Amino acid sequence: MAPELTPIEGDPKKRVCYFFDSDVSGFHYGPGHPMKPTRIRMCHSLVMNYGLYKRMEIFRAKPATKREMTQFHSDEYVEFLSRITPVNMNSYIKEQHKYNVGDDCPVFDGLFDYCSISAGGSMEGAARLSRDKCDIAINWAGGLHHAKKSEASGFCYVNDIVLGVLELLRYHQRVLYVDIDVHHGDGVEEAFYTTDRVMTCSFHKYGEFFPGTGELRDTGIGKGKNFALNFPLRDGITDESYKSVFEPVIRQVMETYDPGAVVLQCGTDSLSGDKLGCLNLSMRGHANCVSRAWAFETGLATGVELGPEIPMNEYYEYFGPDYQLDVKSSNMEDMNTPGYLERVKNIVMQNIRLVGGPPSVQMTDIPRVPIDAMMEDANEDEDLIPPDERRHPRLLDTRRQADGELSDSDDEGEGGRRNHASHRDADNLAHSTGRRAAVGIMSAGSTHGIGTSMATAVTGGTPTPVAGSSNNQSDMDVDEETPLAQMVGRKKKKPGRKSSTGAPMAVDTS
Repeated sequence: MAPELTPIEGDPKKRVCYFFDSDVSGFHYGPGHPMKPTRIRMCHSLVMNYGLYKRMEIFRAKPATKREMTQFHSDEYVEFLSRITPVNMNSYIKEQHKYNVGDDCPVFDGLFDYCSISAGGSMEGAARLSRDKCDIAINWAGGLHHAKKSEASGFCYVNDIVLGVLELLRYHQRVLYVDIDVHHGDGVEEAFYTTDRVMTCSFHKYGEFFPGTGELRDTGIGKGKNFALNFPLRDGITDESYKSVFEPVIRQVMETYDPGAVVLQCGTDSLSGDKLGCLNLSMRGHANCVSRAWAFETGLATGVELGPEIPMNEYYEYFGPDYQLDVKSSNMEDMNTPGYLERVKNIVMQNIRLVGGPPSVQMTDIPRVPIDAMMEDANEDEDLIPPDERRHPRLLDTRRQADGELSDSDDEGEGGRRNHASHRDADNLAHSTGRRAAVGIMSAGSTHGIGTSMATAVTGGTPTPVAGSSNNQSDMDVDEETPLAQMVGRKKKKPGRKSSTGAPMAVDTS
């Protein structure tokens, strides 16, 4: 029986680019480590067996080079990542300490290749968005939002998001970054903390929780003042409570900031039970949740809602015993009282109003970079290949089965034969301005907190002391009795660890 796909009523047809490299499942962080790249292949298996490949273009991106990585990361750090291996790691003890590699960010076979695949997908996704080759770009191997300019952190080595945003900034005056991972997107926020060309907006658990950053009062400095938004959450937030703060905040951001492109980090460690609380799944259960959620969200991006029955696939046994796509919420207590959420929302909304409208940017001629040549004609040599010669997987990956190409038996019962709507008439983002924006999930992986006491199945015996799943709130939490005026402008206190130079690392985007 064919998998159930329900079209979303009123949803305009979008051009979706989906990036996947089969090599990504061959990398392994080590025994007992919670970060498992194999789950990306699990998601891809569901995507294919649900038939979503018929509704989008699938690409195998060119891996990012060292030169491309150094658009954000330091030359020395990238060179270190390219050289270190499990065989020679004892010769780099000093460098491992300097760049925070080891423990939760271990050295494993193919480390640099893994980083290249992750970054390459996000950079190419950004390039295709900017050149109007798609409306949405998806890279589930990306979203590594903790990596710093010269430092690994939280299972992240190369920050594919920052690299993708830098590519978008070549064509767009303003880019909005939204992070729904349960952990604060500290690496991305730090990179753009001093600029008004990128607004970062993170909804995350805060208080004795990795990475220890993301206070309500952290709003940026210099030209970036008020362009970093943080919405700290407590344990146990429900779907309804989350929706009540997420939608009005994002709506106000879109109206005030008017971005040309949107990047969404879809970290699924905010799932299971209450979407943003601490998980209560085993490692295997967490892997199931991750692949189910990403597959479901891929379906939404292509305009359909996936049916509840898991189709047969190579990982089918992992989805037992119910073999259902849904991840149900639990009866975990919601520590986010209505008063707390309302007061934090009011402060965040006030910070947005202080922006005073979209900042203007003086755009200049766009400098050429290596990815430009590939984007201009990805298949320029295709006609020179003899017809009886095996094609490179990258060429085959770019083939998309368009609507209406199936035989009667293949698409029987799937509705109309053709879609006559033009993608140029679609409004890619539903906000009150009615403006068509270049929108992309782009880099949307899941990274994790660290520590041994978190009931999230994303812990892994690492010794970082700031992590944990304690319900105790930090001293910055908004007391329901505290006057609003006293909360705005309080002195900033950042408990998390700074970058290796002791100061925030910002990207010059002027």
